[in-house]
Parts: sequence; structure tokens; C-alpha cells
Amino acid sequence: MSDVIEGKAGFGLPPAVWRPVASVLAICLTLVAVLWSLNVPRALGLAFYPQQFLALILALAMPLAFLMLPFRRGEERDTVPWYDALFALISFLAVVFIAVRYPVLVNLIFSKPAGAYVPGLISILLLLEALRRTTGLSLVIIIGVFLLYALFGDLVPGRLAGRPQDWRMLSGYMAFDVNGIFGIPMAVASTVVVTFILFGSVLGITGGSRFFTDASLLAMGRFRGGSMKIAVLASMLFGSISGSAVANVTATGIVTIPLIKRGGYPAHKAGAIEAVASTGGQLMPPVMGAAAFLMAEFLQVPYAEVALAAFIPSVLYYGALFVQADLEAARAGISRVSKSAIPEKRAVLGGLHFILAFVVLIGALFVLLWQPERAALAAALTAAVTALVFGYRAVRPKLSALFTVFEDTGRSVVEIIIISAASGLVIGVLNVTGLSFNLTYALVQIGGGSAIVLLVLSAIVCIILGMGLPTLGVYVLLAALVAPAMVQVGIEPMAAHMFVLYFGMMSMITPPIAIAAFAAASIAQAPAMKTGWAAVKFGWVAFIVPFLFVYSPSLLLIGDPMEVTIAILTAGLGVWLISAALAGYFMSRLSPVLRVLFGFFGLMALIPAGAFPGAIYTDIIGVCGGIALLAMEAVRARGETKKAAT
Repeated sequence: MSDVIEGKAGFGLPPAVWRPVASVLAICLTLVAVLWSLNVPRALGLAFYPQQFLALILALAMPLAFLMLPFRRGEERDTVPWYDALFALISFLAVVFIAVRYPVLVNLIFSKPAGAYVPGLISILLLLEALRRTTGLSLVIIIGVFLLYALFGDLVPGRLAGRPQDWRMLSGYMAFDVNGIFGIPMAVASTVVVTFILFGSVLGITGGSRFFTDASLLAMGRFRGGSMKIAVLASMLFGSISGSAVANVTATGIVTIPLIKRGGYPAHKAGAIEAVASTGGQLMPPVMGAAAFLMAEFLQVPYAEVALAAFIPSVLYYGALFVQADLEAARAGISRVSKSAIPEKRAVLGGLHFILAFVVLIGALFVLLWQPERAALAAALTAAVTALVFGYRAVRPKLSALFTVFEDTGRSVVEIIIISAASGLVIGVLNVTGLSFNLTYALVQIGGGSAIVLLVLSAIVCIILGMGLPTLGVYVLLAALVAPAMVQVGIEPMAAHMFVLYFGMMSMITPPIAIAAFAAASIAQAPAMKTGWAAVKFGWVAFIVPFLFVYSPSLLLIGDPMEVTIAILTAGLGVWLISAALAGYFMSRLSPVLRVLFGFFGLMALIPAGAFPGAIYTDIIGVCGGIALLAMEAVRARGETKKAAT
């Protein structure tokens, strides 16, 4: 039976047929996104609705999903069964019909013509099936509940009762309205995300990804606990390219996790530190995860503003992880990486030209104020040209190899495009039923108007919804459901959306379902749950920092420069003290009493001065007490060293 389900027996498309078709679809998807990002249609005098372009992208992505992804997730695909070939063809025709007929039908949605609701219904059903194949059932069930609410919202009691919608109107609305499938999430995924993944693919095929790993080995391999620091630095650098936690774990973890284990560190902790470091890449400017680009659209601000706001929180995140890596290594006696594993300096320096691509990216984003997609294309072109001229480790990519990045990119973005299109269904339901206003009102009532109650509730909801879901899907849900309520009680909009992003991201390492931690555990050959809980300990700062920047937007570089400086310094000291308390080590092992004191003064230093009246005094207590503790420990350790020497 399973053979029939997976198409290993019976009629279907053999690899010689479906693989070339998939390659063409993937290449066309990337090329269409690039041409649209460069405004080529407008330059040629061709006028299209943006939704027509988005429909074309989805028309290419959905058949790819059915051709590449088997009915059962995780199975290997050889022959494509007849029904998947049929699904691919029908989805292509239905969405192409929407693209072609969009100008005519967009104003007729509420009259419920068959030309709108039939292709709309087909697209919704096949989109949900494609979503199940890419992410599993969780997100499909959540979206299904929203669609049922749209149809039967009047049956819901109390404040959350909604306006019921006719299924024909709802189908047409989702397919043709700008708040439906072809809304903001799809627009961001089809332009910004595609071009940034293209940039990452160029770096991968030209040796740029290897350069960053080699540079991390060279920079950190000679220090104590070098293998752990390599994991942090390499994952941070790779994360700024990929923005995908699991891809980051897979790409860097195969190198770093065995290194950490060989240094004598337990397997589950080796996997945990890699998972946390990889997860943080979604917050690391200049290239953050796809959700960050979406945040810029939701907030109607330039992406550069989001990247700047994320800078200090990401520094605190990786700073805490780096300090813990160092102190854990000192406590466990983990020495430097073996000399044979460290690449030669001359070989690594030969890849410095890859940094030019990031200079171009940052300059285009922050100086020239280009759109993110154009900045990414400029950076990708720079990386390709410098690689062709200079190469890396005496190897230059062939032009034919560079062209494969279009196919690789097209295949890589299918999941994100499917998730983004499906997310539009949620936003459509919120708009057409009035649920958005009702839910915001209900959350504010539950919180009693208290920001801290609403924040804690939001954090719990973020982590629960994020279990098993990609960060992009979690962010879209929570940005639409929870962030408005947070803004309603007076929280800075940027802080509210960043809060949601942080906690949605942390679901990747929070048991019982922690995708990034489990991926790292499989590489480390360690127990999955044990690795997940160790990751929570290493990633503690990400559970605290969102509360800090909500009460102190200065950590998002919002406000007076002096306030920003003070907030950064006190938060940095607090992170250092608490990291030492968790590691149980500073310059020597800390007694239980000292660990408590380090933790207490660290917490006092972390509390923002503007959190509540008189909070400035907690900062003073934390800073003075923390500095005194650090000085005392430094003097004691120096005395013990002198005593041992004599």
C-alpha cells in the first residue's frame, strides 16, 4: 500500500520527465522574482498588478511542491505518482487563471462569479495540501480553524463572535483580494526573500560559506574552548546569510559539533550550543530571517530600521552565548582545537574578497537606501564577480556552476513561498470577519490593561504556537493576533513586533518540539529532549531580552543617545554576570553563594531604568554590586595564582 501511496508502483512520471520539469519551474521562479525586483516589466512598458506577479510566482511554486515532496514527509521520491502530477497541473492552471483574469475579476468578488470562486477554492485546497507536505499538519490545522471561523463565526459565543461568510465569496476573496493569499507575506517572500536566498546560494557555490567557517576556525581555534567559540561565530556568520535555523545547524553543525565533542564536551551540550547559535542567526543583521523583512512591511518602515533595532539585542544574544562558551570551557577544562584542524592563515586570507559583498549590501541598505531586494542582488553580483576573479583556496567557480544557483534558489524558496501564501489566508480571515479587532479587545481585557500580564501571555502563546512551525509562520500569526493588543496597551510598535519575533524564534529550541535543537541532536547523536533543555539554558538571554527592550526601547536604539549608551552598558554587564552564574565559573569555580550573588546583581543590572518608578536604583545596585563581585573574584584568583606559583 505504501508503495502505491508514494508512487513507487503504478502509473506516474519517471525521474527523466519530472526532474527536468522541476528544474525549469525552479529556474523560472527565480528569474521572474529577479526581473520583478529590478522593475524590468515597467522598463519594457508592461503594466501588471503586483498580485498578478505574485500569482505567477505561486503558480510556479505549487507544482514544484507536488513534484518534489512526497505524500508522506521524509520519504525518498523517485517516480511522481499520477495524482501528484495531476495536482501539480491543476494548481498551475488554477493560479495562472487567477493571474490572467485578475484585472477583470478583482472588482467582482462580492458578486460571487464562478470565475473567481472556483479557481479560488481549488487554489486554497491545494495550497493547504502543499503546506502539509512542507511543514506538517500543525500549521494546516491552525489555518483550517481560521477558515472554519470565517464560515461559522456567528456560532462562536461572546466577544469573539464573527460575521459568517459565504464560501463562494470567501474563496474569491482569498484568491483576489490584496488581504488574501497574494498579500504582504507573499509579496515579501516573492521578492526580498528570494533575492536574499539567491545571495546565500551564490556564497555557497563560490566558497563563501566555507570561507566563513574557515575564518571562524582561524579566529577562535587557538583559544580555550575554541571549538565552542567556533560554533558560535560560524553560526552567527552563516546565520546572517541564511536566516534559517535548521539550515544553519545542518551547514555548520556537521563541522562544529564533532569538534566540540572531540574537545571533551558532552554530546547533548555540543548540540545545544550549536542549535542556540544557529537560531540566533535569524536576528543577526545585516541579513536576518524572512520574518524581519515581513516586519518592515507590517510596520511600514525601511528594512534598515528593523536591522538597526535588532542590532543590540542580537549582540546581547551572541555576547551571552560567547561568554557562556568561554566559561563552560574553562570549567570543563576544554582546550584549544588541534592544530591540524585549523586552516592556514594564507589560505583563509584569500577569501577576504567575500567581505566586499557584505560591504556592498550594507552600503546599499543603509547609505543608498535601496530596496532590500535590489541590495541583495547587488551583493550577489559582487560575490559572483569577485569569486570568478580571485576564487577561494585556488578554486574558481565555473560560469556554468554559477547558473545553477537559479535552480537551487527556486527549490529552496518553495517552502517559504507556500507558508507565506498560506499565511495570507489567516490575514484574510482576520480582515473579512472582524476577528482582528475582537481578539485585540479580548486580549487587552484578559491582561486587564497590564502590559506585563499581556507580555507573559503573549510569550507563552508564541512558544506554544511555534512548536513545530517555522519562525515565519509563527511571526505572521502573532503579528496579526497579538502585536496589535500589545500596541494597544502602549508598547512601542517596533518593540511589540520584535518581542513576537524573538519568542516565535525561541520555539525552535524550546521542548517539547524544538526543531533546531532536534536537528543538532541528530548530528551530535545525543538525546533530543536533553539537547533541547540544554539549549534553553544556553539561550536564556533570548527569553529575557524581549522584556527588556519592551520596557527600555533604548535597547532598540530608540531614544536619547545617552540613555541608549547606559542601557547597553548595564544590559551587557547583566548578561555577563548571569552567564557566569549559570556556568558556575568566572576566574575559578563559583560557590553556590557566589552564583546566587552573580545572578542577583546581574538581574538588577538587566532591569531597565525606565521599567518602573525607581528602577534606576536597581541599575545602580546591579552595576555597583556586580563590579565589586568581579573585582573581588579577580583579586582572589590572582592571589591563588601567586600562591600556586610559590
